[in-house]
Amino acid sequence: MKKLRLIRRIVLLILSISLFWNVDLTPRAEELTLYARGAVLMDADSGRVLYEKDGYTHMPNASTTKIMTCILAIESQRLEEEAVVSAYAATMPKVRLGVTAGDRFRVRDLLYSLMLESHNDAAVILAEHIGGSVEGFAAMMNDKAAELGCTDTYFITPNGLDAQDDHGVHGTTARDLALMMSYCLKNEEFLEITRTQSYQFTNVQGNKSYSCNNHNAFLTMMEGALSGKTGFTGNAGYCYVGALRQGERTFVVALLACGWPNNKSYKWSDTRKLMEYGLANYQYEDVWDQELELPKLLVEGARPARWELYQQVQVQPTVRPQSLKVLKRADEAVRVVPKLPRVLTAPVEAGSRVGTVSYFLGEQQIAVLPVILEEGAEAMEGSWNLKYVLREFFMSRPWSYW
Repeated sequence: MKKLRLIRRIVLLILSISLFWNVDLTPRAEELTLYARGAVLMDADSGRVLYEKDGYTHMPNASTTKIMTCILAIESQRLEEEAVVSAYAATMPKVRLGVTAGDRFRVRDLLYSLMLESHNDAAVILAEHIGGSVEGFAAMMNDKAAELGCTDTYFITPNGLDAQDDHGVHGTTARDLALMMSYCLKNEEFLEITRTQSYQFTNVQGNKSYSCNNHNAFLTMMEGALSGKTGFTGNAGYCYVGALRQGERTFVVALLACGWPNNKSYKWSDTRKLMEYGLANYQYEDVWDQELELPKLLVEGARPARWELYQQVQVQPTVRPQSLKVLKRADEAVRVVPKLPRVLTAPVEAGSRVGTVSYFLGEQQIAVLPVILEEGAEAMEGSWNLKYVLREFFMSRPWSYW
């Protein structure tokens, strides 16, 4: 009896160990619990949303707005110009640089003030200098957002202070905010500014000195942290947008309404959780279909090599890729959808585009490859048609008739 109990215990121990080693401890999307009301994890290279929680809901986004102000200023190529402080800019609330009307600053210096310390007056100085007015600059911001594919973004201020007008509430969605950051990451000047730990400068007159320190704690939280911007207003709560790159993979996290005062650390917890989920679950995979075969297309009115009425022409992708890498989960399936005409009309040239092959991951199109003709086909001319008709007439008559 004792031996039987011992054997049972050993068996149970072995089963427990076996089950432990086979447990998948990787975080799953359905297991994520976030503080943020709106959240997105995005593949920065493709813009594909990998995880979202109310990621398409419009919300105030506070000073994360300043990533758009920064990239527009950089792209204006006016970084060495002098910007003059207006009376309006000098009245901006905290957090502020503390400027006086009539002061002059180099645009480049103001970008460090904007992104490291999140100074609201620096944002207005930049907006007025580059856009002519805050309203003019806001129009530029909205145009740029639309150009990037942001579908529910509306900017009124360059600094993200709570605002509302006849057209709506200043704000964006977590998805749109992540899309904007993904675009900003392509600019080395933006990365250099947002990764700088401290920066000192003076006004152009040289009678005032300033020091800025980076408040993006995420830069030292995880290996590969790239960039980011915090934000807070009474309406928006704590907001954050940040990016991380490890190897080939670049992830962006956007958080809106991630707690209010006394919950300042929530955004760091949510950011880490989403980044770890991305790193654990998404890998690049070559999804190019090596077995892809496209049907021959019928060319109507083509001059055949023999006496047929039609000639068939082989088609294939114009540049057969060696690979088509996509960031995906192991359980995600890729669909390949060719789109080709049933019949072509001669003449057609070799190398001409006749259709596409689309790759879909879920419902999102991830790649479109052009389909071209491998060989061309000439049209039948009138003289050829006459020869064909005569041949058919004579060849169809029995020899006895002649």
